[in-house]
Amino acid sequence: MDTQRKKGVLDVCVLSVLQRGPSYGYMIIGEVSKCIEISESTLYPLLKRLENAGCLTTYKKDYNGRVRKYYQITDTGLQRINEFLDEWEEMKSIYQFVHENAKTDTVE
Repeated sequence: MDTQRKKGVLDVCVLSVLQRGPSYGYMIIGEVSKCIEISESTLYPLLKRLENAGCLTTYKKDYNGRVRKYYQITDTGLQRINEFLDEWEEMKSIYQFVHENAKTDTVE
């Protein structure tokens, strides 16, 4: 998948996990990995970017003697998901157009 397209999709995948409730990095990776590959080195900069954009907030909580950072979606993050879903309808139309017009034989 194209890197820029994947980046935008990953943002929405992470936000959709957080839409179910606050979560932490390892759990987010586990959930998102069910549909698209993601690593820690990709997730944490993505989370920071989403936080800077106002799409999520963070808080820390003790867990088994360690401090764990949790991420929580904001109204801006929810709006981002809705915008993606609206854009998806347009993308489906574009995909259908390209699919219908694509030649199945080789280019001359």
